[in-house]
Amino acid sequence: MSALYQIDEIIRATGGVAQNIAAKSISSISIDSREIEKGALYVAIKGERFDGHDFVKNAINNGASAALVSKQFAKTLSDLPLIQDLPLIIVPDALKGLEDIARFARKRTKAKIIAVTGSAGKTSTKELLRNILEDFGKTHASIRSFNNHWGVPLMLARMAKDTEFGVFEIGMNHSGEITPLSKMVKPDITIITNIASAHLEQLGSLENIALAKAEIFAGLNRQGTAIINIDNEQRDILLQSAKQANISRIITYGFNENSDVQILNIEQSGDGMLAKVQFNETKQDIIINTTSFGAHKAANATATLIVVNELKLDINQSINAISSQVDTKGRGAKYLLGDKEKPLILIDDSFNANPLSMQMALESFALLSAPKGNKILVLGDMLELGEQSEKLHKDLLQYITQSNADKIFLVGQLMHCLVKSIAPKKAIEHANNINELEENILNCLDLGDVIMVKGSKGVMLAGLVKKIQQHFK
Repeated sequence: MSALYQIDEIIRATGGVAQNIAAKSISSISIDSREIEKGALYVAIKGERFDGHDFVKNAINNGASAALVSKQFAKTLSDLPLIQDLPLIIVPDALKGLEDIARFARKRTKAKIIAVTGSAGKTSTKELLRNILEDFGKTHASIRSFNNHWGVPLMLARMAKDTEFGVFEIGMNHSGEITPLSKMVKPDITIITNIASAHLEQLGSLENIALAKAEIFAGLNRQGTAIINIDNEQRDILLQSAKQANISRIITYGFNENSDVQILNIEQSGDGMLAKVQFNETKQDIIINTTSFGAHKAANATATLIVVNELKLDINQSINAISSQVDTKGRGAKYLLGDKEKPLILIDDSFNANPLSMQMALESFALLSAPKGNKILVLGDMLELGEQSEKLHKDLLQYITQSNADKIFLVGQLMHCLVKSIAPKKAIEHANNINELEENILNCLDLGDVIMVKGSKGVMLAGLVKKIQQHFK
């Protein structure tokens, strides 16, 4: 395996002190001692529920060439029986050391860097970009949802020197979190996918959420491009923030008729979605054909087309990549289960939920038909919405009613506020825990049905998805 860094580069980047290191280089970087590759650097960061220093010996035994550790723990580690000869790089703070490596990685690369943030759609957009850009050159992208104060530097530190395109997802829970991450990544292009009520409990208002997302402009190359979805009432905050950051090029997109790149004429079926995208600047019309479903997926695809256009790459080639993209587990993935002629269609959107993503998913579900069966909804609580939580759940009523669902299952204490409003119109069941409903849901399903499962990750709907897949395997 080729070297990611020379040991002396790690020492130079972090200002660390090496101890007992025989290796000349490291092949990868990890913070999980269980997933160590041979020749890796293990970084012992301290989290809320664990301290990586407790697993240094395990990491070395599992193949790590060295461990980056905080100074205050180094003496303790060295004094423990049987591990006095551990190969260590000792720094004042291991997380800060990881950040230093990340900055070193960014400084040495000539890659075009794209950073993505937003209340929903970050991971889906990032994955779509990765899929597209891999056709044009060596591409490095964040894995899963590694988008926080340790995930971003870890992903950046893992980027090889000869990378041509880098795609990073940047998230936040509070204001002030995105700014240092953006300044670390130093993107050439940024995308804000949308503004919604996610993290409303911590930030208090949609305006504050917009300002927090706009922090991504802090590290954007001033000659770079800010790509902004303006299908939200906070669009002026985002546009003004970009202007205040002296960004030279701002491109808007969405269904809004004032968008620089507008989404038109969506057609949807059980097989996927067809959408027309119009670039007003060049008067160019592009047709997107994808197996995904939902207006929000069309918006994500449109953002990626703008990136391709800004990088002066072949848009026609990128359209082929979009058509082959498959949604990931828990983020709108569609499964055809059972009989090929009359399958059960399962839409798995169980990883996350906020008012905007719930609305978009329900609107898309409304366009799907089940000519050979029933339409079934399983909706879980939307978490972290603060004092407005009950109102925001009640606001879902019109979208649920318009979804044309034949049967509805609501999961969680917050969803209870909808029961009386929906009950006279639809067949409905509610429980605070998904375990109480699983048997009833499985028993009501049949081939030819369409079922969508959506809720916040904490509601634990992923287990239901797995059981449905097993039941119809």
